[in-house]
Amino acid sequence: MATGTTPSTPRTPISTPKTARGVRTPGRAAISAPHLRTDRWWLPPLVTALGLAAFIGYSTWRAFENANYYAAPYVSPFYSPCLASNCTDMKGGADWHLFGDWWGLSPALLVLIFPLGFRLTCYYYRKAYYRGFWASPPACAVAEPHATYTGETRLPLILQNIHRYFFYLALPVAGILTYDAVLGFRDQHGNWGHAGLGTLVLLVNITLIWAYTLSCHSCRHIVGGKLRHFSRHPVRYRLWGWVGVLNARHMLLAWSSLISVGVADFYVYLVASGAFDDPRFF
Repeated sequence: MATGTTPSTPRTPISTPKTARGVRTPGRAAISAPHLRTDRWWLPPLVTALGLAAFIGYSTWRAFENANYYAAPYVSPFYSPCLASNCTDMKGGADWHLFGDWWGLSPALLVLIFPLGFRLTCYYYRKAYYRGFWASPPACAVAEPHATYTGETRLPLILQNIHRYFFYLALPVAGILTYDAVLGFRDQHGNWGHAGLGTLVLLVNITLIWAYTLSCHSCRHIVGGKLRHFSRHPVRYRLWGWVGVLNARHMLLAWSSLISVGVADFYVYLVASGAFDDPRFF
């Protein structure tokens, strides 16, 4: 032993029962406290769960209502493009009737699967509902209550890997909603050069949807991934930088676009149901 040193007293590890689960299993750091956080760590996952539950409840009601989704010239983003024969006549909107008379359910059920799949598999939304609903984990530095953890390596969570393909499907949906927003510059008779409050609502909604879609991690990888030298690809590097700026605000854009699409649908519902008349600016 070197001169001037004091022998250290070995620490006695906290005993861990063999029945312990998760982070309490033998071999993990022995910490007696459930967690060391003193803030309200439970508040963000609670707010997230309540917000997502509210949107799920509202969108489910609207999807199965099968009514009040078109008020000329506005169409709800939940029902566009209208792919079924039982759609309301949209007078020039994205009304394609690709499915025959055999489809008797709400036409929204044919459309929502694409944006819903894109958002469910989104990297941010995974974090949000994993924490909010499954407590996996409930917050940073807070142990999850599950006995085992397999990540996204088994069914059904391994299906999250199809997110990149839903990104390709989300692009045409955003394009169609852009077309619907442009049609908002008509009056109820189809004449151009008019705009109302609904026009502004649809424009804000599609702007946020495009920002959220392009801020996607898959989009960032497609634009700038698999490149060894950015200097040889200046255009892709510039696009990668722009997408990176949006990607840094992915959480904000995810919530903003989720709220805006609900507001846009609710506005069309109010006008179509006769709750009030759309104010026209010019």
